[in-house]
Amino acid sequence: MKPELVVPAGGGAQLEAAVTNGADAVYLGGRAFSLRAKAKNFSAEEIARGVEYAHAHGVRVYVTVNAFAHEEDLPEVAQFLETLEGIGPDALIIADAGVFAMAGRICPALPVHLSTQAGNLNHEAFRFWYDLGVRRIVAARECTLRDLASIRKSIPEDMEIECFVHGAMCMAYSGRCHMSAHLTGRDANRGSCTQSCRWSYTVVEEKRPGEYFPVEETEEGTMIFAADDLCMAGHLPELLQTGVDALKIEGRTKTATYVQKVTAVYRRAIDDYDKDAALYEKNVPAYLAALREGASRPFGTGFYLREGTSRGI
Repeated sequence: MKPELVVPAGGGAQLEAAVTNGADAVYLGGRAFSLRAKAKNFSAEEIARGVEYAHAHGVRVYVTVNAFAHEEDLPEVAQFLETLEGIGPDALIIADAGVFAMAGRICPALPVHLSTQAGNLNHEAFRFWYDLGVRRIVAARECTLRDLASIRKSIPEDMEIECFVHGAMCMAYSGRCHMSAHLTGRDANRGSCTQSCRWSYTVVEEKRPGEYFPVEETEEGTMIFAADDLCMAGHLPELLQTGVDALKIEGRTKTATYVQKVTAVYRRAIDDYDKDAALYEKNVPAYLAALREGASRPFGTGFYLREGTSRGI
């Protein structure tokens, strides 16, 4: 069975690009609580129109409500959940346990997918959430292929595993970073990350103030905290053999052109592999070449192949 291809939609143009280039599902956020404040995002009316458009083309819609809510946020979270109940997306993506509990009371008919921000790394954690009614978890990005295979064997058959296959990787554990909040007052865990890990830094010795020493890295800058972007297009067989159910592309702040290109590549790669493993292997160089076009950072395989070697991407 083919895995579901889950594609980001930061705005209406990206939603259309995802739908018309082979997404099985899209995920999008409202104007608050979606962890991507810098994306255009969607008003309630736009979410409703987006759901209608996607459903007309046989594509599912998952709405992100995955920010960590502070006490003062709860009334607005409740209002947003009530709105989503009326719209009827295919699922909500949630990280915060309190928001999860509220969703169970306010919109119990909407399935919940647990966000990668929740940091689930083992089958006991998966089973804990299964007992609370969750039927899909977006695995922590720190999982290896071995972890995913072991989890799959140890959880109920009707529980689904979704994992990231392409896009930016946060330098903090499961994306829970405090650097932006500390330096700028903009909290990454509430959707306002300034990506301060990607700024260019120098070193200053305490007794020599004003004398800056460069930390050499690349021609683009000295981004010593930034992780490489994830790209598993060349490792789909290994990833799919773990038994994962859905492959997720990161990028709700990306352009429609980016969404179109990356969606089309992964759609082709998944379909090629489903048709003929030899055809997929033959086309791996073409997938990677297409994905490198316009890429601003090097590609890597994250934690998946931590015990193996990369395919040279």
